[in-house]
Amino acid sequence: MLAESLGRPSRPTSWLQFQAVIRAIVFDFDGLILDTEEPIYRSWLEVYEAHGEALPFQRWVQIVGSTTAEFHPQHHLEERLGRPLSRDVIERRIERRAELILAQHLLPGIVQHIDAARSLGLKLGVASSSTRDWVTGHLERLGILGRFECVRCRDDVASAKPAPDLYIAVLDCLDVSASEAVAIEDSPNGVIAAKRAGMRCVAIPNSITASLDLSHADVLLRSLSEVELPDLLQMLEPGWQPGST
Repeated sequence: MLAESLGRPSRPTSWLQFQAVIRAIVFDFDGLILDTEEPIYRSWLEVYEAHGEALPFQRWVQIVGSTTAEFHPQHHLEERLGRPLSRDVIERRIERRAELILAQHLLPGIVQHIDAARSLGLKLGVASSSTRDWVTGHLERLGILGRFECVRCRDDVASAKPAPDLYIAVLDCLDVSASEAVAIEDSPNGVIAAKRAGMRCVAIPNSITASLDLSHADVLLRSLSEVELPDLLQMLEPGWQPGST
């Protein structure tokens, strides 16, 4: 089922019953809680342009929500140039990435949905293909690390997304079944991972993933801010259609 949210459906009389079914919400991090993906892409794009090379976007998006196993931007550029990048170039790229990320704010609707989930007694987790230091460092800097009961990153599992390992690890940590949890993602790799783990999945594309195929998600939104959490959970009920009550 793929449903685009164009309005706010009325809350069903069976809400309390449905609330008991969903016990946890698991968030992706990069591009979903904080838009790190555009800054990371931009920082590499600037390096490529400075060296007279094009950064192939179609290769880049293969690694969004996953790791650099399929495409490593530094190695690819070095192969194109026939020489390694200097330490100064690499360090400036990292500094530029940090500068761009620090200018970002939490994406719309994130805090509201975290608070709403906690008020409903739902468990909260994070499943990210990035490193633990990266994820927890940003979550702590943003003041929301303590709101999550479980954080699992690529350091914690054998395989990152699109493998289901990260989501399975979070489900085990939260002590909930796949049918009792909802994943919120921004990339095809993340959506596939959640579905492979047996979870329902909400997809919210960002500037990098907006043109990618997210049709495997159960619900597709433009932003978390466009729907309240009870209504979003209703949209995940079997048979829900836009405008249904």
